Amino acid sequence: MQDLEQRYQEALDFLYSFIDYSLKRNFRNAPEKFNLDRMRTFMHHLGDPQNDYGIIHVAGTKGKGSVSAFCANILAEEGYSSGLYTSPHMIEFTERIRINGEMIPRIELVEIVKQLKPVTEKVPEITTFELTTALAFLHFSQQKVDYAVLEVGLGGRLDATNIVTPIISVITSISYDHTKILGDTLSEIAGEKGGIIKPKTPVIIAPQKEEARKKLEAIAQERNAPLIQVGRDYLYAADSHSMDDQTFLVWTPDEQPMVDEFIESAGRDIWSPLRFRIPLLGFHQVENAATAYAALKTVEKYGVEISQDSYRCGFATVDWPGRMEILQNHPLVVIDSAHNRYSALRLRQAMDDYFPGLPILLVFGASEDKDIEGMFLELLPRVRRVITTQSIHPRAIDADKLVEFAHRCGRSAQAITPIEDALAAAMHAAGEESVVLVAGSIFIAAAARKLLPELKEKEAGMVIK
Repeated sequence: MQDLEQRYQEALDFLYSFIDYSLKRNFRNAPEKFNLDRMRTFMHHLGDPQNDYGIIHVAGTKGKGSVSAFCANILAEEGYSSGLYTSPHMIEFTERIRINGEMIPRIELVEIVKQLKPVTEKVPEITTFELTTALAFLHFSQQKVDYAVLEVGLGGRLDATNIVTPIISVITSISYDHTKILGDTLSEIAGEKGGIIKPKTPVIIAPQKEEARKKLEAIAQERNAPLIQVGRDYLYAADSHSMDDQTFLVWTPDEQPMVDEFIESAGRDIWSPLRFRIPLLGFHQVENAATAYAALKTVEKYGVEISQDSYRCGFATVDWPGRMEILQNHPLVVIDSAHNRYSALRLRQAMDDYFPGLPILLVFGASEDKDIEGMFLELLPRVRRVITTQSIHPRAIDADKLVEFAHRCGRSAQAITPIEDALAAAMHAAGEESVVLVAGSIFIAAAARKLLPELKEKEAGMVIK
């Protein structure tokens, strides 16, 4: 019998042997390749397992992973068997498919891939993402989950996940990303994201820029889908924050007079709005948590019982690394998966909130199809020194080219590869008075998260010697 590790690697090799646009530099040039017919046919051959459980479907440019993680964790705290499907992974492929927080066991992945193999021969041009999505659908069905939270991979309208009939749809913050595929305007991008809105199925939308909001409202009206807006139908505010967590308040418009009295009493009033604690940092995570709350309160109207304790525990114990995550305090090392201009802006705002006045050393790497100049324009005014680097991902842009982008933005920069050396150089230069910020892509953040313990161990070994 083959070693499980070998069988697992062979299963991954099989999945990656198909078309994988996420690894292609010409990814932007293939919008015609995205088609739901393949996915529908493939799943029909498997018995349509995606119909075996309730689904919360989440699209958006930023925050969809966090919202999905919040929802899945709260459902699990209530005692439901709760599936979570996200992409991409940070370290391990099995991170993409979880039940009650537990990654799919390697042996289960191997066995399900065996079930997928004969079906791939019946459906030409199936893609790696479609196969991975089918793998998640099958796993959730075989493990008899009650509910599954599905994060859209790209866009929405033509994403492989969009063959489902969800209980509700959720659309998080929309900004510019994948413009060659999704469109050059926020309205066009919102049209693609809004493609997950189903007829007569409630849709929850996070606060949006007006252009995107109007497009989503029009789609919802056209499809007779009840529209719940965070910031209108559910109100929220940041409460307090520390280096470990933050709290936020949430209430409904009907409760606004009591909220006003609560504010006027400086918190001494007997009544207070609901307060939740989350371990994810930055005001954007307050927005994401409020969106998850609105989504699940809507789900409750369909007979899904969720207690206040489950909300509290689910919010407080969510595990979603690589998002404004503080890896260590001496020196301060923060990683973030920001990979477009708007997320870079939210990251800079969060850094100002948490580390006002502290110099920042930026270790930056990105995929070549991203708005690098836009990200630099948001981040560099707050940065003292820039070190560019490169992940091992096929779409990673060369570190030297990133230096050129920094020069165009009027800043000096130094290219250091591999990432391990870039991180070590930044930590050495930071001392105790600066913050090392690693950002630009999930792949850079993941690499730093994996490498930091090794660097600390190596440094400790050198000190001992």
